[in-house]
Amino acid sequence: MITAAQLRAARALLGIDQRQLAELAGISVPTVQRMEASTDVVRGNVDSLMRLLAALDTAGIELINEGATSRDGGRGVRLKASANAMPLQHKTSKPTGTARGPRVRP
Repeated sequence: MITAAQLRAARALLGIDQRQLAELAGISVPTVQRMEASTDVVRGNVDSLMRLLAALDTAGIELINEGATSRDGGRGVRLKASANAMPLQHKTSKPTGTARGPRVRP
């Protein structure tokens, strides 16, 4: 299980936008938007959820479930400490300035 807050936090840790996450997971941007708009636990098609979780895992995100080892015992995310985590790389990165800041296009 992953909550909407965990999903947004994971994306922030990776420094990617919804479009980039959708590409990594092989799902649509509207699907990512719906998942992030959930009130608590992300709901959606099982295949889409599994793709999303696999993409986050490959990118080096570790989900902290409720009651797991964390300071307050609540849910969260953290970057994996192991060398197995794959860094996000794009074939070409051309920063473009926008009102929201620089954006990297693959």
